[in-house]
Amino acid sequence: MRCTPVSATEALSVCAWLWAAVASAGDLAYVTNQSGNDLSVLDLAAGQEIRRLDVPGAPAGVAAAPALGAVFTVSPESATVRRFRMRDGALEAEAVFDGGPMGIAVDADRGRVIVGDWYNARLLVLDAEDLTLRAELPTGAAPAGVVLSPDGRWLASADRDGDRVSVFDAATLAFRHAISTGAHPFGLAFAPDGRLFSADVEADGLTVMDPEEGTVLGHVVTGARPYGIAFAVGRGFVTNQYADSVTVFDAASLEGITTLEVGEYPEGVAATSDGGLVVVTNWFSNTVTLVDPEALEVIGEIATGDGPRAFGAFIAPASPDGGG
Repeated sequence: MRCTPVSATEALSVCAWLWAAVASAGDLAYVTNQSGNDLSVLDLAAGQEIRRLDVPGAPAGVAAAPALGAVFTVSPESATVRRFRMRDGALEAEAVFDGGPMGIAVDADRGRVIVGDWYNARLLVLDAEDLTLRAELPTGAAPAGVVLSPDGRWLASADRDGDRVSVFDAATLAFRHAISTGAHPFGLAFAPDGRLFSADVEADGLTVMDPEEGTVLGHVVTGARPYGIAFAVGRGFVTNQYADSVTVFDAASLEGITTLEVGEYPEGVAATSDGGLVVVTNWFSNTVTLVDPEALEVIGEIATGDGPRAFGAFIAPASPDGGG
């Protein structure tokens, strides 16, 4: 069954019941709107925006950290990293850095936030509470995506202009590997089994890596300009910026399954906590597209602010009081 609302009102009145059936109960999406200089908080079960926070400086990177009760954003234009309280959206900390911060990941167990500095080829390791600088890690040129493995063992950055991925021991922060990828890796994601995937925007494909051995395991063919990667129900989902689509592939075999049409210029993509819904942000459409990963159907759409990017882990379960 497919639901394609033509307006936000119709989406709420006609389609909310459909995606509520597949969305994780209470999961929220924290979507950075780069052109609007704000953050949309979306209730995925209700199919609506419930809060919008001011985030100056053209925010792009985002990381929701339910274990810390916080959402972190990165504004490249003002080189500012911010921490917001999930419960009510209060600004808890902010820090300005010399350089061009872009991607962001949270290591909640170690109390760290890791930010890629595009201009200075480094990762900034910050204290998760007050965002003070703890350490700097050299990377290849223009680090974009930053990701922590689900088991907390590995930290990786997609070094776009270096055509490589840097891998670090997340506990010690020691450098482990530089793995060659396709041209201009940007988004990164770990599969549930621990393999590391990079979206190589100028290669129209993904590179699949073993972070422990530092080796390339394979490749996935995508549409034009792949950007973000997410996993659900044994499948991978890749946003194709220039194709206005999502490539779906089998996570085990790496074989393509189908291509889904979404909004214009899709970028961020993430799955809900139970894997029952995949959410795609459409930068030029000012919407998120909701995908049923089992049926492989687009089942709805929610309006956001202007220029949604949501580059990072932007979905988290809501708390009983309605916050993250």
